[in-house]
Amino acid sequence: MTKQEKVDFVINTLNQLYPTVPIPLDHKDPYTLLIAVLMSAQSTDVRVNQITPLLFDKADNPYDMIKLTVEEIREIIRPVGLSPMKSKGIHGLSHILIDKHDGQVPKTYEELEALPAVGHKTAAVVLSQAFGIPAFPVDTHIHRLMYRWNLTNGKNVVQTEKDAKRLFPIETWNDLHLQMIFYGREYSPARGWDLEKDIITKTIGRASVLKDYYKKNK
Repeated sequence: MTKQEKVDFVINTLNQLYPTVPIPLDHKDPYTLLIAVLMSAQSTDVRVNQITPLLFDKADNPYDMIKLTVEEIREIIRPVGLSPMKSKGIHGLSHILIDKHDGQVPKTYEELEALPAVGHKTAAVVLSQAFGIPAFPVDTHIHRLMYRWNLTNGKNVVQTEKDAKRLFPIETWNDLHLQMIFYGREYSPARGWDLEKDIITKTIGRASVLKDYYKKNK
């Protein structure tokens, strides 16, 4: 298969498996999505979706959020992990949204990444999922799949994102990154991986990855 044929195969297979793509984190607007994505770092979507209703019941906008103390936020979000850093980030960025952005979540990488505790991936998720702006957030699932599918050298997520944006048409990015996450969780996980169920890797996978798999699973 040529590189283009591989790309087409990935897109077509994922569209068949996931014709509609739900957004994994529960939210009602750009602000609640931003907070949910920030909280999801080194946690699971399931855990975050259990905790955000408790937080948003007290504060679902920056004006109410800054009425809470950092300690109060931390106590609520403790179960998602990294609560000292995340609570400071949530409180701090809420102040900045009010002071610099009239309480609204900005729509550029530069402005989003200037907020406390907001990195490139969080910014990309907010741009794509809250505003429909084409972005390709790369998480561990996408990084793993792009390497297994021989579509990137896997050196780092920055390179993986560049390669994904170069290979896949811009109009597919916002759905595709979510489809890849769902596929990675369901068919191509890091642990307990069954290649027989992983049709994409089995069809277009990197030779060394397939060789290692068969070696380990003789």
